[in-house]
Amino acid sequence: MESWSSRTHPTSPTVVALEGFKEAQHRLAAVLQPTPLQLNLNLSAHYKASVYLKREDLQLVRSYKIRGAYNKMATLSTEECQRGIVCASAGNHAQGVAYSCHLLGIVGKIVMPKTTPKQKIKQVQLFGKEWIDIILAGDTFDDAFQEAQRIQKEQQLVFVHPFDDPKVIEGQGTTALEILSQSVVPIDYVFLPIGGGGLAAGIASVFQVLSPKTKLIGVEPQGAPSMTQALQAKGPVRVAQIDKFVDGAAVQQVGRLNYEICQDKLSDVVLVPEGKVCSTILKLYNEEALVVEPAGALSIAALDFYQEEIQGKTIVCVVSGSNNDIERTEEIKERSLLYEGLKHYFIIQFPQRPGALKAFVNQVLGEEDDISYFQFIKKNNREIGPVVVGLEMKKPSDLEPLMHNMNQLGFAYQYLNEKEALLRLLI
Repeated sequence: MESWSSRTHPTSPTVVALEGFKEAQHRLAAVLQPTPLQLNLNLSAHYKASVYLKREDLQLVRSYKIRGAYNKMATLSTEECQRGIVCASAGNHAQGVAYSCHLLGIVGKIVMPKTTPKQKIKQVQLFGKEWIDIILAGDTFDDAFQEAQRIQKEQQLVFVHPFDDPKVIEGQGTTALEILSQSVVPIDYVFLPIGGGGLAAGIASVFQVLSPKTKLIGVEPQGAPSMTQALQAKGPVRVAQIDKFVDGAAVQQVGRLNYEICQDKLSDVVLVPEGKVCSTILKLYNEEALVVEPAGALSIAALDFYQEEIQGKTIVCVVSGSNNDIERTEEIKERSLLYEGLKHYFIIQFPQRPGALKAFVNQVLGEEDDISYFQFIKKNNREIGPVVVGLEMKKPSDLEPLMHNMNQLGFAYQYLNEKEALLRLLI
């Protein structure tokens, strides 16, 4: 676990008016019902705490993004509405904007990366209907953002920013007003997913005024540490390369306003490995029948890193969305197994003689080890041939005896789990 803590970074105060959040709540009441704040018995028992889930995955558009999008668009002038809007999104903001276009009768252009899961693209069209046009551009949110800005300037449209906008922040912050009205006891910790920082900035602003003793923990994917790097650099910086897997939180640079609020109001920001997120997704599905997207699992995935600190406390985890594509299931399983130390890949030099594979299976593998991947090309002019092998194990401790057996029997090998670039190329 890596983290940034405000306890070691002195900050300057950032003033945010509570009235704006209350006005946003009144505005949203016409189109949205509050989402539940649910006590989760399994998580509470596991962490010896009272763990509540704020179920933003139950929004009509399956994420909290509708709050900020609608609040921003409902405050546009008549002239701005007639011009139309444009936005950039990795998917969830797009659905919120699309639905708001439909509700408010505003024509919109929605730019998303070409890598956006098909399920999210389909949902955007369903929510926006004839009011929107979808444009796919680039490989990342930031690529889509640049294209949306180009369209905005060229066609003089209103840009609806996914996070760096006061009205969007106020809309996302209504989540906090609901949490505080729904909780019957003081809240000790709130765990918040961070992408561009809109949700974190909104919730933190409300809690600092209405519940200042609550510790606010921002949670980022390890492969997209944009807020962490901004806090360390004392200003937003562009992360050169990011892992796009947690697409709802994979942003290369956080917003300026979001940074200013978060650096002042968050107690800590922690990075969670993508594999840990995948394990959490599978556990929530298998044990709770909850279907969440990677960003929606971030806050719960962070609890293990605070296990001792949160015992006996009242915890709220914001489940930010459930827009997951079933086609990603195999990748989620794979990343989880790799993170848990239950799947291992090797390049093994096999002797090119009859019986080599039999010896490997009978004398190298443990009783519960399973070959899940095997790629071998026989080369007639060589004494040995490279084989790419994937093995699944019942427990992480099974790896050491397997390596010992290969060394003892003369099977030369390279361990690929520690060579991510090569592993992705081969598998």
